[in-house]
Amino acid sequence: MGKPKTIHDFSGFPQELYDVKYPAEGSPALARLTEETIKKTQVEMDFEWGLDHGTWSVLSRMFPNADIPVVQLSLDGYKKPQAHYDIGTELRSFRNKGVLIVGSGNMVHNLGTLSWEDNAYDWAVEFDETLKQLILSGDHDSIVNYEKFGRIAAQSIPTNEHFLPLLYILALKHKDDNISFFADKITLGSISMRSMKIG
Repeated sequence: MGKPKTIHDFSGFPQELYDVKYPAEGSPALARLTEETIKKTQVEMDFEWGLDHGTWSVLSRMFPNADIPVVQLSLDGYKKPQAHYDIGTELRSFRNKGVLIVGSGNMVHNLGTLSWEDNAYDWAVEFDETLKQLILSGDHDSIVNYEKFGRIAAQSIPTNEHFLPLLYILALKHKDDNISFFADKITLGSISMRSMKIG
């Protein structure tokens, strides 16, 4: 849509978050191009939802003036992780079209075990470091099949909606691209803020 609304799709947080508005313009042309580019799954336009906190919480820090057009791609939670990675590979051509692709989420995200202190559980540290090393080595298959890591994966990703965006971003990587990390800290016991940049 041309003017997507700001969606506050969470509960129990301070009022200041509900007061946030992110009035970025949309880009119907880019949305149509996305719909045409993705062939491995059916993608449909949505004219109701807008920009949820997975989008504006990140972009409001990167582009506080909301002066870039934004298109949000929603996740189909019924699809297997491999399907999400495969969709990401279809979007590689966008890197040559001047499109910035941001995948927002957390590599470790377990709200049920929050400690409300600036600390990190051992299992969260272990899984976060495991993912870092797999990313650096280019072992995307192990990341897609993260459940094979057993207990630390189950504790770190009890539900995977915050993890799946990582797969889209990894799928965009070319073999020789550099990867750098920032905000690589775990806080509240079980939330990894580790972020990465490709290229």
